[in-house]
Amino acid sequence: MGHDILITHIKGLAQVREPSISFLAGSAMAELPVLADAYLHISNGRIAGYGKMETLPSILADEVIDATGRFVLPSFVDSHTHLVFAASREEEFVMKIKGATYVEIAAQGGGILNSAKKLQQSSEDELTEKTIQRANEIIRLGTGAVEIKSGYGLTVKDELKMLRVARRIGKETPLTVKTTFLGAHAVPSGIKKPDYIKQVIEEMIPAVAAERLADYIDVFCEEGFFSADETEQIVEEGKKHGMKPRIHANQLHRSGGVQVGVKTNAISVDHLENIGDEEIQLLKGKKTMPTALPGAAFFLNLPFPPARKMLDVGLPIAIASDYNPGSSPTGNMQVMVSLACIKMKLTPEEAFNAATINTAYALELSATHGSITREKTANVFITVPVPSLAYLPYHFGNQLIETVILNGQIVN
Repeated sequence: MGHDILITHIKGLAQVREPSISFLAGSAMAELPVLADAYLHISNGRIAGYGKMETLPSILADEVIDATGRFVLPSFVDSHTHLVFAASREEEFVMKIKGATYVEIAAQGGGILNSAKKLQQSSEDELTEKTIQRANEIIRLGTGAVEIKSGYGLTVKDELKMLRVARRIGKETPLTVKTTFLGAHAVPSGIKKPDYIKQVIEEMIPAVAAERLADYIDVFCEEGFFSADETEQIVEEGKKHGMKPRIHANQLHRSGGVQVGVKTNAISVDHLENIGDEEIQLLKGKKTMPTALPGAAFFLNLPFPPARKMLDVGLPIAIASDYNPGSSPTGNMQVMVSLACIKMKLTPEEAFNAATINTAYALELSATHGSITREKTANVFITVPVPSLAYLPYHFGNQLIETVILNGQIVN
């Protein structure tokens, strides 16, 4: 690992923080510290130092990168994805365009069950190969740490298979990976819900825990899927096996997901397209991170979470991609930041904070990821030459990253 990289003449070194800050909330999210005309020194896979060019000490680096005209940012932390899947679902995309609803598509064997059928037919190696391609794609787009959920297996064997693949991604690519068991994603056909819940609790959770395959447990708390009470029952069982809760909440309806999240000390409640004032008040002062998934809201034409209202009462906000084949088929966090600015009226500073330091908190990676801080993992990217930080979300949909460095190594 003894590779030293010195990045010089950085137009703006963004998200420079002291180690004591774990997440930002309310008005604090509007501030993104940027050091102008800066250098960044990377050594042994970590951030060794940074400062103004005029204070640059003599450093013997193996590699010097001139970042004139460019910004350097910490890599995105994507705290909600379904990166392991067997096949795309563009036929459903076309059905939706022609007017079919989510429920109608599900009734025709589409939706999550469609993904489950395809996943069950794939081997672990095939899945790994496909997922590594996606992992490399999101690396090029600036993501350095990612959460990956199961939930397309829906049998003991296939849920374990998914989580093994997710763990392999953390070993076989430079990404930092956290894994989540989401057996309660949908009820498989031909089995009654109470029987499936029993299987999740009595068979899946112990099997996942025995192989230490999941850091977290998640439930799709939604009308027609799992109720608030069922969600609570499932995540409490997961907690007994060392998995911390994070919950799919309030995507299609006010499902009670936020309430369960707060009650069970979930580390995050994700989606929130249909969050009301009651839920917003309930999240105040809690350790649960409200997480918006703008890609899903955009793709499904749902309302976007009321970010301004949430920030005005002092809540934090995180932003993740929800990369999945059904409702957000992209892991492009640059686009998520743009959507957050355009559709949720976040400022560029707020959006970058939401996609780095706050998502790092939501994956319990505050000590190592999410900001430019001495001793943190050297996960950074260098932009193409740009006039300003706001230009990045403004010029949406374009690849604006020139160089990616993960774990102190240049990966492209």
